[in-house]
Amino acid sequence: MDSSVSAIETKLIDEVAIILGMEPAAVKPDRSLPEMGMDSMGFVELLVVIEKRFNLRLIESGLAREDFETLGALARRISKGLAG
Repeated sequence: MDSSVSAIETKLIDEVAIILGMEPAAVKPDRSLPEMGMDSMGFVELLVVIEKRFNLRLIESGLAREDFETLGALARRISKGLAG
């Protein structure tokens, strides 16, 4: 699996687009998820996607609230988690 930040960001954009019912081009990695319409149920779906798609155990991943501020931040954090 490609663990580069850009590859992870692209996968996250695709998944968030599905969750929010948007075109991937409308999902901006530098905008906050709530700004794009993500609600608590959407966050739960995203967490499930992260566990399955990136094989990261969330409890052990060290992901924090600030990691979810934007998809760019989340992609950087996931990439770091996959690398080490």
